[in-house]
Amino acid sequence: MDTQTEIELQAAAFRRLQQHLMQDRPDVQNIDLMNLAGFCRNCLSRWYQEAANARGIEMTKAEGREAFYGMPYDDWRAQNQTEASPEKQAAFKVAFDENVGKEKG
Repeated sequence: MDTQTEIELQAAAFRRLQQHLMQDRPDVQNIDLMNLAGFCRNCLSRWYQEAANARGIEMTKAEGREAFYGMPYDDWRAQNQTEASPEKQAAFKVAFDENVGKEKG
Protein backbone atom coordinates (compact mmCIF):
# COMPACT_ATOMS: atom_id res chain seq x y z
CA MET A 1 0.00 0.00 0.00
CA ASP A 2 1.36 3.42 -0.88
CA THR A 3 1.83 6.09 1.78
CA GLN A 4 -0.91 8.40 0.50
CA THR A 5 -3.50 5.61 0.52
CA GLU A 6 -2.46 4.64 4.05
CA ILE A 7 -2.85 8.27 5.21
CA GLU A 8 -6.28 8.48 3.57
CA LEU A 9 -7.43 5.24 5.23
CA GLN A 10 -6.16 6.42 8.62
CA ALA A 11 -7.99 9.74 8.17
CA ALA A 12 -11.19 7.90 7.21
CA ALA A 13 -10.93 5.68 10.28
CA PHE A 14 -10.42 8.76 12.48
CA ARG A 15 -13.46 10.48 10.95
CA ARG A 16 -15.54 7.35 11.58
CA LEU A 17 -14.38 7.18 15.21
CA GLN A 18 -15.23 10.85 15.60
CA GLN A 19 -18.70 10.31 14.11
CA HIS A 20 -19.28 7.31 16.35
CA LEU A 21 -18.33 9.20 19.52
CA MET A 22 -20.00 12.49 18.62
CA GLN A 23 -23.15 11.48 16.76
CA ASP A 24 -23.84 7.78 17.28
CA ARG A 25 -22.91 7.53 20.98
CA PRO A 26 -22.93 10.96 22.64
CA ASP A 27 -24.55 9.19 25.61
CA VAL A 28 -21.25 7.52 26.47
CA GLN A 29 -19.63 9.76 29.05
CA ASN A 30 -16.04 10.97 28.68
CA ILE A 31 -15.26 9.77 32.19
CA ASP A 32 -16.41 6.25 31.28
CA LEU A 33 -14.25 6.26 28.15
CA MET A 34 -11.25 7.41 30.17
CA ASN A 35 -11.84 4.88 32.93
CA LEU A 36 -12.25 1.97 30.52
CA ALA A 37 -9.99 2.85 27.60
CA GLY A 38 -7.52 5.38 28.98
CA PHE A 39 -8.59 8.10 26.53
CA CYS A 40 -11.68 10.16 25.81
CA ARG A 41 -12.98 12.77 23.40
CA ASN A 42 -10.90 15.44 25.13
CA CYS A 43 -7.76 13.36 24.53
CA LEU A 44 -8.64 13.07 20.85
CA SER A 45 -9.20 16.82 20.60
CA ARG A 46 -5.86 17.45 22.34
CA TRP A 47 -4.05 15.05 19.99
CA TYR A 48 -5.65 16.92 17.07
CA GLN A 49 -4.43 20.23 18.52
CA GLU A 50 -0.95 18.84 19.13
CA ALA A 51 -0.76 17.54 15.55
CA ALA A 52 -1.75 20.96 14.24
CA ASN A 53 0.81 22.70 16.45
CA ALA A 54 3.51 20.24 15.33
CA ARG A 55 2.83 21.29 11.73
CA GLY A 56 3.14 24.97 12.62
CA ILE A 57 -0.62 25.58 12.75
CA GLU A 58 -1.49 27.69 15.78
CA MET A 59 -4.41 26.09 17.60
CA THR A 60 -5.50 26.59 21.18
CA LYS A 61 -7.01 23.92 23.41
CA ALA A 62 -10.46 25.50 22.93
CA GLU A 63 -10.01 25.60 19.14
CA GLY A 64 -8.91 21.95 19.11
CA ARG A 65 -11.95 20.96 21.12
CA GLU A 66 -14.29 22.92 18.87
CA ALA A 67 -12.73 21.33 15.78
CA PHE A 68 -13.23 17.84 17.25
CA TYR A 69 -16.62 18.37 18.93
CA GLY A 70 -18.03 20.40 16.04
CA MET A 71 -19.20 23.08 18.48
CA PRO A 72 -17.88 24.87 21.54
CA TYR A 73 -17.01 22.31 24.20
CA ASP A 74 -19.23 23.92 26.85
CA ASP A 75 -22.22 23.60 24.51
CA TRP A 76 -21.51 19.92 23.88
CA ARG A 77 -21.04 19.29 27.60
CA ALA A 78 -24.34 20.97 28.43
CA GLN A 79 -26.14 18.82 25.85
CA ASN A 80 -24.50 15.46 26.56
CA GLN A 81 -22.51 15.13 29.77
CA THR A 82 -23.93 14.17 33.14
CA GLU A 83 -22.50 14.55 36.63
CA ALA A 84 -20.05 11.77 37.49
CA SER A 85 -20.44 9.78 40.68
CA PRO A 86 -17.71 9.96 43.34
CA GLU A 87 -16.71 6.40 42.40
CA LYS A 88 -16.26 7.33 38.74
CA GLN A 89 -14.30 10.43 39.72
CA ALA A 90 -11.95 8.33 41.88
CA ALA A 91 -11.45 5.82 39.06
CA PHE A 92 -10.81 8.71 36.68
CA LYS A 93 -8.03 10.05 38.88
CA VAL A 94 -6.29 6.67 38.75
CA ALA A 95 -6.81 6.30 34.97
CA PHE A 96 -5.69 9.87 34.29
CA ASP A 97 -2.54 9.53 36.41
CA GLU A 98 -1.67 6.22 34.72
CA ASN A 99 -2.17 7.57 31.20
CA VAL A 100 -0.43 10.90 31.72
CA GLY A 101 2.56 8.96 33.05
CA LYS A 102 2.63 6.78 29.92
CA GLU A 103 2.48 9.82 27.63
CA LYS A 104 5.39 11.50 29.38
CA GLY A 105 7.45 8.33 29.79
